[in-house]
Amino acid sequence: MSDWTAGYVADIGYTYGYYTELNPLRLKLAFAQQGLAFPEVGTACELGFGQGLSANLHAAASVTQWHGTDFNPSQAGFAQELAVASGSGANLYDEAFAEFANRSDLPEFDYIGLHGIWSWISDENRQVIVDFIRKKLKVGGVLYISYNTLPGWATFAPMRHLMTEHADVLGSEGRGIVSRIDGAMDFAEKLLATNPMFSRANPQVGDRLKKMKEHSRHYLAHEYFNRDWHPMHFATMAEWLEPAKVQFACSANPLDLIDVVNLTPEQQAFLAEIPDPMFRQTTRDFMVNQQFRVDYWVKGARKMSALEQAEALRQIRVILTTPRADVALKVTGALGEVSLNKSIYTPILDLLADHKVRTIGEMEALLKDKLNFAQLTETVTLMSGAGHLSAVQTESTKAAKTAKAVNNHLMNKARGSNDVAYLASPVTGGGVAVNRFQQLFVLSMQQGKKKPEDWAKDTWAILSVQGQRLVKEGKTLESAEGNIAELTAQAQTFADKQLPILKALQIA
Repeated sequence: MSDWTAGYVADIGYTYGYYTELNPLRLKLAFAQQGLAFPEVGTACELGFGQGLSANLHAAASVTQWHGTDFNPSQAGFAQELAVASGSGANLYDEAFAEFANRSDLPEFDYIGLHGIWSWISDENRQVIVDFIRKKLKVGGVLYISYNTLPGWATFAPMRHLMTEHADVLGSEGRGIVSRIDGAMDFAEKLLATNPMFSRANPQVGDRLKKMKEHSRHYLAHEYFNRDWHPMHFATMAEWLEPAKVQFACSANPLDLIDVVNLTPEQQAFLAEIPDPMFRQTTRDFMVNQQFRVDYWVKGARKMSALEQAEALRQIRVILTTPRADVALKVTGALGEVSLNKSIYTPILDLLADHKVRTIGEMEALLKDKLNFAQLTETVTLMSGAGHLSAVQTESTKAAKTAKAVNNHLMNKARGSNDVAYLASPVTGGGVAVNRFQQLFVLSMQQGKKKPEDWAKDTWAILSVQGQRLVKEGKTLESAEGNIAELTAQAQTFADKQLPILKALQIA
């Protein structure tokens, strides 16, 4: 009997996470910043989509035709349910990579994305993926790939190995993966309590173990307890991808594109003396102790002229997706928390505070007396990396129907579950964080209720029949009055802060 899991954890579902890095719209700012030509993405593919939330929100919120696969049939089933509900036409399968790669009905792709999966699969599957990219990524197309990276994982890798060995050797198979994970972490804690030489030489291991315990066991099962777990150096990744004929373009994390928040002046000068750009990346990973890379690779990198680059940047459209009052003039890079220049950032944030869509070119004209073009583009990049700004697609009306359909489906699910905390925006072409109660408030609004107190009462009616109660300051609220009061307070905050943004994003 063959093992269809190929060593990957399959007896516990993956989390219902949404990964904005997979949104193809994000690549425009990154590529334009680097002076690289970028494609218009009409066809896209996600390999190893987990529960398929990212693939579905991207398909429903844009006119891009999405394909993808995940070998786990229960996860693929949920993904297919969302695709049908939205009417997006996303083609999502439950096939292993080799089976999917051999399909005869797949188009060539402008964009292929893999989030994390590369680190948790066998060399055989990696080779299948590389061959797929070589055959199916269009010339000029972009590969997004993220993976656990060395040297950042070097110190914890032995402890991870010990815990998986414990789960396999001493864990009880019949008790399930969650019990084996808890047992392995308990064993690791007891080991560290003996003050072994390993933890004395690597004191950060204890902190990493404490952070692990804060995560859901679903996340830990897939992140740490697969048979295959292979962090790798950037140079090793480059060797793997060379046969696919792709070249490294840049990081998919906008903050990584701004050196001043990640590298000291001495480090910047040291890197500038390295003539080879690939070796420069490997060296940079040591400077920031890189643990996880999110990168763009392109099949046939083409440099834009300075004029073309400036024009491409000016055409990029953005929207502020954080309440203006909540935007702190700080970002966190590899150097830690960095304060931003108030005289530069305040005018930009004040201009965008109405949550209207603007191009960088329009912002440049309106702010020409306060800052220059370079300062503006750096600010947009940093604010995008901090999660305050989102790129906006040129046409949102074509995706409005499918985005609304998938959102209605998810909000109805929210009546009985808090699994999915995201909805689709046809403005940004992707997902937006909207928690369960906020989704229920929007449902109440759709039913004609206009006041926060009415949204709270409708939400409590849904929760109370299921025997569910709110928790405030660590204490369960038992009375109906207490629950309604807390829901009303949350609904009022939602009305004041999040609702104007959700309306601008065409979600509410």
